[in-house]
Amino acid sequence: MIKKIYLDHSATTYMRPEVVEAMKPYFENIFGNPSSFHSIGLEAKSALNKARETVAKCLNCEPSEIIFTGSGTESCNMAIKGTAFANKNKGKHIITQTTEHHAVLHSVEWLERAQGYDITYLDVDKDGLVSSSELENAIRKDTVLITIMYANNEIGTIQPIKELAQIAKKHNVLFHTDACQAGGLLNVDVKYLGVDLMTLNGSKIYGMKGTGLLYKRKGVKIEPWIHGGGHEFGLRAGTENIPGIVGLAKALELCQNEREAESKRLTELRDQLINTILENIPDTFLNGHPIKRLPNNVNISFLNVEGEALALMLDREGIYVSSGSACTSQNLKPSHVILSLGLPYEASHGAIRFSLGKRTTKEDIDYLLEKLPPIIDRLRSMSPIHLTKSEVFNE
Repeated sequence: MIKKIYLDHSATTYMRPEVVEAMKPYFENIFGNPSSFHSIGLEAKSALNKARETVAKCLNCEPSEIIFTGSGTESCNMAIKGTAFANKNKGKHIITQTTEHHAVLHSVEWLERAQGYDITYLDVDKDGLVSSSELENAIRKDTVLITIMYANNEIGTIQPIKELAQIAKKHNVLFHTDACQAGGLLNVDVKYLGVDLMTLNGSKIYGMKGTGLLYKRKGVKIEPWIHGGGHEFGLRAGTENIPGIVGLAKALELCQNEREAESKRLTELRDQLINTILENIPDTFLNGHPIKRLPNNVNISFLNVEGEALALMLDREGIYVSSGSACTSQNLKPSHVILSLGLPYEASHGAIRFSLGKRTTKEDIDYLLEKLPPIIDRLRSMSPIHLTKSEVFNE
């Protein structure tokens, strides 16, 4: 039988059994609308309140600072557009950076195109890091928001969010971070990070798809974008998804309780995979910061190989990976993240992301490392391109 090795946890995760168990009562037995005042509705309301308290404890904030949404994408849209419109009297300037997820990039692009906002896109260095001095130099009197992601979904680079948020605070500018990739493996204490707004979702931390949340610091004003009832403190109308919210809270709690041990385990597997590939397969290189990266992220460019072809051939061996962000993996355009690192088009097309998770074992990594080299050799033998690493980096 062909093994099945899932190495695409940055795209989405399976649900943990503990999360499924926590959700079960709310599909059939405790099914009420939490806005109803009868006992069945109040049971659902109690579950909603407990979930909010659990999340708040994980984030070190108040329950009233948590807004439940339908996804990380929705949370980013709410944070960016909601903040922009609530603070437009101050100005219409927003700062972000070039390697953000499209949930952020498309939101600010819409504000620029349709609402007349001025957007500054900070470049990143060869490892994907934003410069704190360039951020500070970009701030203007009319800057209303800075939005910088915590950890990149493609290359895994971890931004110095605490430092960047301090710069924003110094200039009295609101700071949002998309922390969807960080929620299960990094510190999400909002007081430690110093952020005003933070996005998380369930599908990256072994929770239910279609669940998300936005942390909004008390006193921060945002304009609601979904109108209707007074749900979620009047900021996100629509009957709350109680099973999904309960699962999201449980998933976040489990991940944060296990974070240090799991991060250590995954880092060891990650480094084994990186080092073995770079040492044994020529004309390959790591994308993203070599140290300041997510414990589960390995993004490698294989020169003279089409990433999509490599992903398909690995799939035949029961190994499931991504040739780019899952949200755009069916688009054959080169990754905007890889190109932002200053790499050529050819390097972008050969990039593969291996993202590890709770079920990933050393045996899985060994199996991948056994199957990968002959596949690379085969694809390169058919390639019309013959670049070398020294040519790419002008060595």
